[in-house]
Amino acid sequence: MTVNSSFFVAVFAIGCAVVSTPVAYAQQGLSRAEVYKNTALLTRLGEKLFHDPRLSASGKLSCASCHTASAAFAPANDLSVQYGGADMQQQGHRSVPSLKYLQNVPQFTEHFFDAEDEADESIDNGPAGGLTWDGRANTLAEQAAIPLLAPFEMGNRSASDVVKLAVDAGYAGDLKQLAGYMQTENLFLVIQKALEAYQQDWRTFYPYTSKYDAYLAGKVALTAEEQLGLKLFEDPQKGNCASCHKSQPDNDGTPPQFTDYGMIAAGVPRNRDLPFNKNPDNFDLGLCGPDRTDLATHTEYCGLFRTPSLRNSGTRKTFFHNGVYHTLRDAVAFYVLRDTQPKKIYPTINGKVMKYDDLPKKYDQNINMDPPFGPQVDNKPVLSDKEIDAIVTFLKTLTDGYSVSGNESKGQASK
Repeated sequence: MTVNSSFFVAVFAIGCAVVSTPVAYAQQGLSRAEVYKNTALLTRLGEKLFHDPRLSASGKLSCASCHTASAAFAPANDLSVQYGGADMQQQGHRSVPSLKYLQNVPQFTEHFFDAEDEADESIDNGPAGGLTWDGRANTLAEQAAIPLLAPFEMGNRSASDVVKLAVDAGYAGDLKQLAGYMQTENLFLVIQKALEAYQQDWRTFYPYTSKYDAYLAGKVALTAEEQLGLKLFEDPQKGNCASCHKSQPDNDGTPPQFTDYGMIAAGVPRNRDLPFNKNPDNFDLGLCGPDRTDLATHTEYCGLFRTPSLRNSGTRKTFFHNGVYHTLRDAVAFYVLRDTQPKKIYPTINGKVMKYDDLPKKYDQNINMDPPFGPQVDNKPVLSDKEIDAIVTFLKTLTDGYSVSGNESKGQASK
């Protein structure tokens, strides 16, 4: 994404924000200068709203509370799920994902055909795309509404409540300037679009400033261990990570996003620390519920969650949709131990290993068995401990903020 291309993003953002409001400049059409001016206003408003806890029912939770800039816009703590709600004591059942590198995520589709797959573009890769763990939001504006209205997040009961809080917080002037008149639904839309515009600031949310980006640009060499980690990451017979987390630039030169945007049932172990899971009958089934309801009858989708980008994974403190792991190494090791040494992954009850314990048995057929998953000869993991360490070392080169001069920014993981 170049600086010039951000103009077209700006046009889209402004156009969507005002299309349903009869403001004068929307009726008259916008000049290029006006587009920039209004996009800047929308972006500045979005940044303010993003960091303002007064938009929550508790008055204590902002978007930035769970999406911290220093943590790649993911949580700065190691909680599996965050606290929220009107009393700040409520917890959901999913970990908070990073908001970085979401600019190229396609809209959700049940039948995804990868145009970058030179081998066979006719292959149906199944459900893919959309934002959030279950892909139910197709735009950042739609996604922004979810935490604003979730009872266990910002805890507002309605869009009108959000608008009232924003007006009471002193944003009425900015909202009027962008919406043209005080109408609850449209003002909520402006709030959504403002948050979306802020997250389309490429300098902040998709800067491509990792060591790996510098390596792809020929500006720096990887260390021997980083190079080994990359090789193992891409090797179909070893990590096979790149089959879902694409590591090479697209055909048009776009830097790799380290995701194929697909949906997968990885079979991660149940996180028994989550309040939601205290009830043994509760299961987070991803695409088929409980948060997403339009695909509830598609049992073949139960247990599937969107593959996240691995960019900045070295800064994360929780992994997978239920936050069950808290180190990057444990997350990587899961892939090679799940089916070869399940005792290290799942609990043992009455002498029986409870494999895939976070999914009802009737959906076991949905669990992905592509390498490195699946049985291996003599149950030997496809990666040794040292090889797992090498992949982890490589993944840390995906952390933004690398300095080509050799003076890496504070918090840079690749050393």
